[in-house]
Amino acid sequence: MALLLVLLPILGAATALAIPSNRYRPWILPLTGLTHLLGVIYTMQMPEVEMFSQTLKLDPVGRVFLPYISLLFFISSCYAPTYLALRVDRDNRVLCTCLQTQLGMMTLVVLAHHLGLMWVAIEATTLATTPAIYFNRNPRSLEASWKYMLLCSVGVAIALLGSFFLAYAALDKDGHTTLLFDDLVREAHDNLLNRQWLHAAFLLLFIGYGAKMGLAPMHTWKPDAYGEAPGMHGAILAGGVTSCAFLAILRCYHICLAAGDTLFPQRIMIFMGLFSMVLAAISMARQRDLKRILAYSSVEHMGIIIFGMGIGTQAAIAGALLHVIHNGLTKGVMFLSAGNIHRAYGSKETAEISGVLHRLPFSGTMLIAGFFAVTAAPPFACFVSEFQIISAAFDSKHYIAGGMFVACLLLVFIGMGAHLVRVCFGTPHEEGQSTGFHDRLGTSLPIAAFMALVLLLGVYYPPQLQTLIDSARDFILATKDA
Repeated sequence: MALLLVLLPILGAATALAIPSNRYRPWILPLTGLTHLLGVIYTMQMPEVEMFSQTLKLDPVGRVFLPYISLLFFISSCYAPTYLALRVDRDNRVLCTCLQTQLGMMTLVVLAHHLGLMWVAIEATTLATTPAIYFNRNPRSLEASWKYMLLCSVGVAIALLGSFFLAYAALDKDGHTTLLFDDLVREAHDNLLNRQWLHAAFLLLFIGYGAKMGLAPMHTWKPDAYGEAPGMHGAILAGGVTSCAFLAILRCYHICLAAGDTLFPQRIMIFMGLFSMVLAAISMARQRDLKRILAYSSVEHMGIIIFGMGIGTQAAIAGALLHVIHNGLTKGVMFLSAGNIHRAYGSKETAEISGVLHRLPFSGTMLIAGFFAVTAAPPFACFVSEFQIISAAFDSKHYIAGGMFVACLLLVFIGMGAHLVRVCFGTPHEEGQSTGFHDRLGTSLPIAAFMALVLLLGVYYPPQLQTLIDSARDFILATKDA
């Protein structure tokens, strides 16, 4: 069944590539998304899922990421038929094919327990993403797609070198080594990994996959790619592809914990998490492009997740894992709402957008609600996970880091809020009335679904989700003190 979850989206991509009609092709996306989600639900009921001598395996950490990525893709894909019906000026064959290929490769990243196979899957997401960014076929989207491909490919190449270093760290006296995750964890627990090579491997893997994740200062592709990608693609990028890159870092971090080597990776992660948050807070205040503002919000939240992992306590790690889900669902609200606003005003420049609450009452309301959600205001989901991370930072006596964390959240709230208040309130410009676009059921229901989940998870912690998070946290920390 695990292999089918990878092959199903690839089959959907092949079908989309073969269908000649721009009108009917987009419906393959939600169909594939729904079938994949049902397959994930079925797979999650199985006590053990592994294939090919543990090369593919669904472990407790994968059980957190797999249903979340599948749900994110399905809701985002429901936006596609109505949106693409409005974009009759663009052929959607490449976009539909690439999005489904992304889903297949993201699934493979989650299931891969061979670090070489995981690397291949992450690089494949880069190759699948690049043509989709060029959907609008203008000079800016061309520049964004090239920048994304070059920077992420360089990052993933560095990660490949880190994988070689990790294999060398596991080299025994007989010349045998491994890149199977379970074998590496076991050897780390038995103190069979060379500590110096392990440090070098983690540093290279963190830099490489951190570039794919969009951590500062390797984030420079994000504003361009998110600014030019269609809204639904931006949601999948911000919530899905970057989360898979984080999972790759988490695998390497897990190996370090198993080796009893905690301070080296944790100091790097705390510093880089805070650096990303600081840079995002400063950059966000200077932006004049609505989607680029959301891109810097993604840089900030990747920093939050890495910071939580760096704190390293049970509460912090659980909060970071929970924040992966909360951030992704909230980004779904923001990017789809921004996509509607872009269509209505024909522009992403904040100076040319005003009165969104009058022009697009639903999308404007969701954008404002999404702003409060993404800046961790109660009763939204991000408040729960960020509060858990902050509490863990102070409980573990990281007072300076915790204080900087809170200060960054305040700066982001002020900087982002200043732009979005100006966009949503006031009187719409005449140019904003000329496009004829208005809130439609097909472009509103996915946003409402994302927002319903964000609100639900802010006031209620489902026992099933808590079990998944606790199991993943315990799995990561099981060998820390063994």
